[in-house]
Amino acid sequence: MKGFDAEFKDLDQYIRVITDRIWEGGRIDDIRRYYSDPCIVDTPAGVSTSVEEVVSGTRATLAMFPDRRLLAEDILWSGDEDGGFLSSHRIISTMTHRGDGVFGKATGRLIHARTIADCVCRDNRIVHEWLVRDQGAIARQIGMEPRALAQIWLNQRGGWNKPLAGPPPAGYRSHVSDEAPAQSYAQAIEAFARGSRDAAVYDEAVHHIGPGEATRYGQLEVSTFWAALFGALQVESFVVEHLSMNRGGGRPDRIALRWRAQARHTNETAGDGLFGPASGRSVEIMGINHAELVHGRVLREWALVDEVALWMQILTPQA
Repeated sequence: MKGFDAEFKDLDQYIRVITDRIWEGGRIDDIRRYYSDPCIVDTPAGVSTSVEEVVSGTRATLAMFPDRRLLAEDILWSGDEDGGFLSSHRIISTMTHRGDGVFGKATGRLIHARTIADCVCRDNRIVHEWLVRDQGAIARQIGMEPRALAQIWLNQRGGWNKPLAGPPPAGYRSHVSDEAPAQSYAQAIEAFARGSRDAAVYDEAVHHIGPGEATRYGQLEVSTFWAALFGALQVESFVVEHLSMNRGGGRPDRIALRWRAQARHTNETAGDGLFGPASGRSVEIMGINHAELVHGRVLREWALVDEVALWMQILTPQA
C-alpha cells in the first residue's frame, strides 16, 4: 500500500497488526507512530484532537481493564491509497473490571462489550476516527444502569459539553456506496428513523445484536427495536456519513453504515419510552451498523449506539 510500511500488504492486516501491538502487546507508545497529531477522534460523548489524548485514554482504559482484549470480528473497508482508506473495525472486548476509574470502584466482574471504530488511514497513520463503544453494556455488567452512569459522568465533567468535531483531512472524501443492496439497507434504517416498521430488508431468520449486548431474532423483534429507539427520539434529520459494501473472499456480502441523527426526546409514539418521560431536549445519535447479507437480505446485524451518551444529553438541564 502506497505510503504504508512494507510489512503491510492490505488495510485488513494493517488494522489487525497495529491493534495487536498497542493493546495485546502493551506497546502504548506505538500510538504515536500509528496515529497522526493532530488526530480527531469523534465519539458519541466527546471529541479529542491530539495523539496524547489517545495515549492517555488508552492508559486509563487499561488501568481499569488491564486484561482487555480486542478480538476482531470483522474489518470492512473502502477508499484508496490517494484519498485515504477507511476501515470499519468491529471488535468484541473481553475484560475484567479490576481498576478504579470512570466506571467507579473496581468490581472484579468479567465484561463483554463491542466497539466499532471507523478510521481514516493514510501514509501509515490513522488520521481521523469515529468510534462507538457499547458503554451501556459495560454499565449493566458492572451492576449499574446507563442512566446512573450518565449522571455520574455529567457530574464529573460539569455537564454536557461535547464540541463539534472538525472535518476529516483535506483530500479525504467520505464514501457512500451506490450499490443497490447497500443503498437499500441505508434507506431502510433511515425509514425506521422516520417511523416505518417495514422489515423487508431483513431475512426472516435475522440475528441482531444491539446496544447492551441484547440479542434479537426475526423481523418482528428487530423492527420493534428500531421502533422503540426512534419512537422515543423523534428524528429531525438523518445523515448517512459512510456506507460501504465488501464482497467476495468466501464471505457473505457485508455492509458498514455510519449514520448520525439529530432528534428530540419527545416519546410521541412510545409513552415513557426507552429514555423515560419526554424531556423535549435535543439529542444527537451517532450510530454504526454492520450487516451480513444472504440472498440479498440481512441475516446478521450489529447495531451500536451509546445509550450512556444519549442519557447524558437527556439529563442535561436546558439552558
